[in-house]
Amino acid sequence: MNLKLKKAGVHIWSPRSKRLLRLRNGLILLLVLFVGIGIGDGRISFNSNQSQLQPVAKGLPSSLNYSSVNAVYQALKDNYDGQLTQTQLLNGIKHGLADAANDPYTEYFTAQEAKAFTGELNNSFSGIGAQLSQDSSGNLEIMSPVPGTPADKAGLKPNDIITAINGKSTSGVSVDQAVNEIRGKAGTKVTLQIIRNGSQNLSFTITRANINAPSVTTKILPNNIGYMQISTFADDTSSLAQKDAAQFKADNVKGVILDLRDDPGGLLNAAINVSSLWLKPNQKILDEKRGSQVIESDYAQGGDVLHGIPTVVLINSGSASASEITAGALHDNGQAYLIGQKSFGKGVVQDIVCITGKANPDGTCPADELKVTIASWYRPDGQNINHKGIKPDESVSLSGSDINSGNDTQLNAAETYINSK
Repeated sequence: MNLKLKKAGVHIWSPRSKRLLRLRNGLILLLVLFVGIGIGDGRISFNSNQSQLQPVAKGLPSSLNYSSVNAVYQALKDNYDGQLTQTQLLNGIKHGLADAANDPYTEYFTAQEAKAFTGELNNSFSGIGAQLSQDSSGNLEIMSPVPGTPADKAGLKPNDIITAINGKSTSGVSVDQAVNEIRGKAGTKVTLQIIRNGSQNLSFTITRANINAPSVTTKILPNNIGYMQISTFADDTSSLAQKDAAQFKADNVKGVILDLRDDPGGLLNAAINVSSLWLKPNQKILDEKRGSQVIESDYAQGGDVLHGIPTVVLINSGSASASEITAGALHDNGQAYLIGQKSFGKGVVQDIVCITGKANPDGTCPADELKVTIASWYRPDGQNINHKGIKPDESVSLSGSDINSGNDTQLNAAETYINSK
């Protein structure tokens, strides 16, 4: 998920627009008309002054006829035996509009949900530390557990299907709804029912914790090999990676292992900056397309302190989005060898649009927002990896017994490769 401003062909952080890869500024006239306030001619108009992109969806009217929705509201108001509020109804309508896209990465967030989403993006939230997605069948699945978090320590794995949260079925539950159910005050517990590998039924009771960890960690391995792990592409990723890359260069490392396993992605700008540590200025990182039209091309921005140093990128099924962009860009430009297992396969880009008011100076929205898929991205070699993933040059499995015994077969293979250079 990524935020960017177009300026001289460079994507940079901006209070105006944020562009995402996991997955501003405009107005949607609030749908209070649905609850009988200011009912006019039976139509809702939408006005966004943020995006100049031509719409891909064809045949949609300039505004929506909401008379049938108002009829549903009237029937609900007159017959429902329970408590409802105007806010609940309006939020439900707005969630429904986003859900109608049938895209797991297009979501409406209330102000509270938007705050939680921003915290998750930057590894700062209270929960279990698991990135969620939906598979092609609409099942909730673990994209990846954040290393060192309660989800990781409990044993959750990429592609685990969540069938129930605290005993309640997840059938028909959206990703953001599931996130809200799983999150909670640090020290409290949440129970997840899991199906693993299509047949194994498991139950995990996990204690929530405050999660606020740096996105980049490094160390020096034997034979002076630099090891850099990026857990997510967040606000702090660019500066931390640049600092650590400079130290690798000063230490004259023999090679570098960039560990992107279980990295669910994040900010496009961070992926571009990390890739630029290896790539020469103006080497292509990706193209963004709407339909068949290229709307943006992203290139390395300089600072290539690691260019030419033997590099292995570790990937697995939990490597998604911005981590796939980085792995693909380094590989296709001849700067990295890929080891591990096929990546997740998220080849689309999201934009964040502020629904109410202008974006804050830090780029966040003051209230509710829409995360919406606006393009597909393509590797320098022309491939789109959506639902396909990236295949490593060298496929190396990592079993549960390997993990339990501390035998990281994929890392061992990366060290062997670099030592052979």
